[in-house]
Amino acid sequence: MKIMANRMDRGFFRYQKEFEDKALEVLRSGWYVLGNEVKSFEEEFAAYTGGRYCVGLASGLDALWIAFRVLGIGPGDEVIVQGNTYIASVMGITINGAKPVFVEPDEYYNIDTEKIEAKITEHTKAILVVHLYGQASRIDKIVELTKKYNLKLVEDCAQSHGALFHGQMTGTFGDVGCFSFYPSKNIGAFGDGGAVVVKDEKLAEDFRIFRNYGSEKRYYNKLVGANSRLDELQAGLLRVRLHHVSECEKERCQIASRYLNEIQNPKLILPKVREGATAVWHQFVIRTSLRDELISYLNEREIGTIIHYPVPPHLSEAYASLGFQKGAFPVTEQYADQVLSIPMYNGMTQEEQTYVIEALNRF
Repeated sequence: MKIMANRMDRGFFRYQKEFEDKALEVLRSGWYVLGNEVKSFEEEFAAYTGGRYCVGLASGLDALWIAFRVLGIGPGDEVIVQGNTYIASVMGITINGAKPVFVEPDEYYNIDTEKIEAKITEHTKAILVVHLYGQASRIDKIVELTKKYNLKLVEDCAQSHGALFHGQMTGTFGDVGCFSFYPSKNIGAFGDGGAVVVKDEKLAEDFRIFRNYGSEKRYYNKLVGANSRLDELQAGLLRVRLHHVSECEKERCQIASRYLNEIQNPKLILPKVREGATAVWHQFVIRTSLRDELISYLNEREIGTIIHYPVPPHLSEAYASLGFQKGAFPVTEQYADQVLSIPMYNGMTQEEQTYVIEALNRF
């Protein structure tokens, strides 16, 4: 039996007619940029998250860097972020000329809130919270710190659509919630796409202007903006996804429950869910000091895996200029050496789940 680490075709075929009908509807409409589909998706996604306003953008990375740009964060400013995130989180900071200040993760793979305050300086302007792998961070403590030090709070929710902390959805705690709709996400488009969710009407308007060449009215430009618009076709298809998000989330939680209950191998460290938080299981990430051996073993059995992420940003070639050496962030680096994402996707059959579980237990 061959099992991929992730596959998106199952999610398409399950709702194939709805996707195809919506695609034809958009194509036949003759309106392909910033039309009714984008407007409707923005309203529906804002309602889904519990946020007041949503602005569709071209990608999750655009959501991040434009967020910091619109918030006025740039050269000379520092932004606190966890060390074990995907490099796009850090790019959102550095594209604007600001400096990332790394903090170690906790046992839930999210930022260790007990280590943030020591990193705050007179140059700190914001905290970027990443709800990694689909689990909500301990964001109440972070909100307290942003109020205490008058900092902006940006949430990277690329992997946490639907995850809650004390009943409130990620992306609605801070100044800006940044979302990606890359196809593999829990709410995925059929290409690139992103959005921000904000509480403030003026801020929402700033994003709308910036995404469209800095133009509030066509050919009248208020500022130097970007071309970062969620297109009509992707917005329409995302509306179909959004309609089914609850059932898809429930399915992923059921798969995760089987993994947590039935994988029983002392060589493997299973993920934990923080009290008060929920996980939507964008990834199911285990850890082991025998990762290379485990990958080889699973490859022989045609079970796919992915490492999220093998090189932490502070050790990447892209950020060599920051001057970090191996050992700078030992927890981050240990996770990078040990984490492994096992198969997790909508449409995964009971038989496939059992095959993965039994293989891991025999390792």
